[in-house]
Amino acid sequence: MTTLGTPLSPHATKVMLLGSGELGKEVLIALQRLGVETIAVDRYDHAPGQQVAHHSRTITMSDPAQLKALIEAERPHLVVPEIEAIATPMLEELEAAGTVRVIPTARAARLTMDREGIRVLAAETLGLPTSPYRFCDSLDELQAAIEGVGGAPGIGYPCVIKPVMSSSGKGQSKIDGPADVPKAWAAAMAGGRVSHGRVIVEGFIDFDYEITLLTVRSLGAEGQVETHFCAPIGHLQVSGDYVESWQPHPMHPAALEKARQIAKAVTDNLGGQGLFGVELFVQGEQVWFSEVSPRPHDTGLVTLCTQHQSEFELHARAILGLPVDTSLRNPGASAVIYGGMDAVGIVFDGVEEALRVPGIDLRLFGKPESFAKRRMGVALARAVDVDTARSNAKLAASKVRPRVV
Repeated sequence: MTTLGTPLSPHATKVMLLGSGELGKEVLIALQRLGVETIAVDRYDHAPGQQVAHHSRTITMSDPAQLKALIEAERPHLVVPEIEAIATPMLEELEAAGTVRVIPTARAARLTMDREGIRVLAAETLGLPTSPYRFCDSLDELQAAIEGVGGAPGIGYPCVIKPVMSSSGKGQSKIDGPADVPKAWAAAMAGGRVSHGRVIVEGFIDFDYEITLLTVRSLGAEGQVETHFCAPIGHLQVSGDYVESWQPHPMHPAALEKARQIAKAVTDNLGGQGLFGVELFVQGEQVWFSEVSPRPHDTGLVTLCTQHQSEFELHARAILGLPVDTSLRNPGASAVIYGGMDAVGIVFDGVEEALRVPGIDLRLFGKPESFAKRRMGVALARAVDVDTARSNAKLAASKVRPRVV
């Protein structure tokens, strides 16, 4: 039985989020609705989640000493990683010492913080279908991996190059020929989360579509772990960065069953409790594993307007050992609102016009600094069908106009 304390009291249930962007902000709100005392940690002051949490802390989360000192000082019951750039070996050390419980587990946080750990687990340990891939430590290695060496076949063109550690598509390139390789290497080096001269090159799968299958590991009535799936989320990416998502995405029943089997195999191995965002490529009835995040997924923002419990509420409930409900309420879609400029403290015009579009809700994240391609908000549309929702979400997003005062 789960017992929840009262915030800011000696018996408070304390949860620390490592990373407090727009996704972390929604998790913090969901936790606070359940009476949890929250600590929002980020690398910069006034991050979106820090604006709503009981406590805010700013540290370099990739620094083991800073991370250990903060966790030992705050003594949270749960530590919830929300980004990749964290000193995960220190989390493993603190978890092994019984200092704190990491969500879903410290091992899962380590394996999924970079593409190498999770791809090796999926393809080589679990034997799941993935695109062909190689890891490379230099431009020369990358060119050899693509084109082959000494008669051995390479990955070939087209292919996709990504830093082993990055988020939201940063540093990712799809290339069509040899002339593109140096530029893709440079983009990967610039877009990685840490100074790590290593990339993954993947053979391009000519998929029909890609989905996010939100998968929840929660406790049942007898204390056993149960796996639940949300309806598939379709999404559109530009340069690896999500710009639209919608739910439900129609799938052939056989493909949906394969997708669930793959998602369950990966999340069973990672263990723990919480919500996972499993990304998959689909062509007809064939399904390939792409990536997994052991936390709410950016494409899952759409669940704020589609499900009885959003991905953020599901994550909060699952990590606390509470029952979950993954059922769909209605079709819906999301569309990203970009900053459009590099500036501090921008304002937004057009909010009223956007909210006059039928079935629309908005989230403006409150990020203190805007960049041209930084996600500053999202339009959410509920409708009778996905096509209508997508059209309305894009229309509403286009009406929100960031500007400098």
